[in-house]
Amino acid sequence: MPTTAWTYFSTAARYALIEHSRNRLAVVLVVLFVPLWITLGHFVIDRAEVRFLLRAAHETVTARGNDLSNISGALNAVTLIVGFMMFSVTFKAGHFDQRLATAGYPRFHLVAAKLAALLLVAALTSAYATVSVCFYWPPRQPWLLALALASGALTYGGFGVMLGAMLRSELAGMLLIIMTSIIDTGLQSPIANPVAGNDMVRYLPSYGAMQVAATAGFRDTDPLRYLLLGPLWFVGAVLVAGVAFHLHTRDRRHALFG
Repeated sequence: MPTTAWTYFSTAARYALIEHSRNRLAVVLVVLFVPLWITLGHFVIDRAEVRFLLRAAHETVTARGNDLSNISGALNAVTLIVGFMMFSVTFKAGHFDQRLATAGYPRFHLVAAKLAALLLVAALTSAYATVSVCFYWPPRQPWLLALALASGALTYGGFGVMLGAMLRSELAGMLLIIMTSIIDTGLQSPIANPVAGNDMVRYLPSYGAMQVAATAGFRDTDPLRYLLLGPLWFVGAVLVAGVAFHLHTRDRRHALFG
């Protein structure tokens, strides 16, 4: 990357990370909410065994209810927090980014910086959630669980960027992320939904992440192709965000005076 391009990118990335660090509520949620959710799931949910269809392993699996709750709870917490963080930063920096773009700052570097920050936030949050799960019971493949959580985090981080670029109401964006995550993980949980093997769940955003996370917890196989589903949702959301950002920052002078 040429020096000038790297300067544009590194400057935008630095400010994006500073904005994340200033989001104290999000930091508190990561540090306290993630282990709290997993802890409550471990002690409150019944340990009775639950049978569920795990498509990624092509078999029916039996697992303890509180262990399943740790998987779905970790995924739900990670998707909510990362989605919230990316929406908050994108929404609050929207007007400033638009002024930068219309003043000549390259749009590509602004978007790339936000995505780089998203990758770092998703990686750190997913690793922390994985450690929190491992504190209570040992998943078969902790590294795969971390990848699954990161896949779900990327999906909802992409949603956060997309909604932050499109919406003009902060409350609406928060509610959309919260409700989508609750419906998404709730319908896939064998504890909350006895028919979680229904074909319709394949079209939910975190379906691939949930399948891989459950496999990581209870099986030794590597369903890596399911990990691609999260990045596909992420790419789609980012493309929509890029189009919205381009439309909001396009030069309107020709439309006004042409």
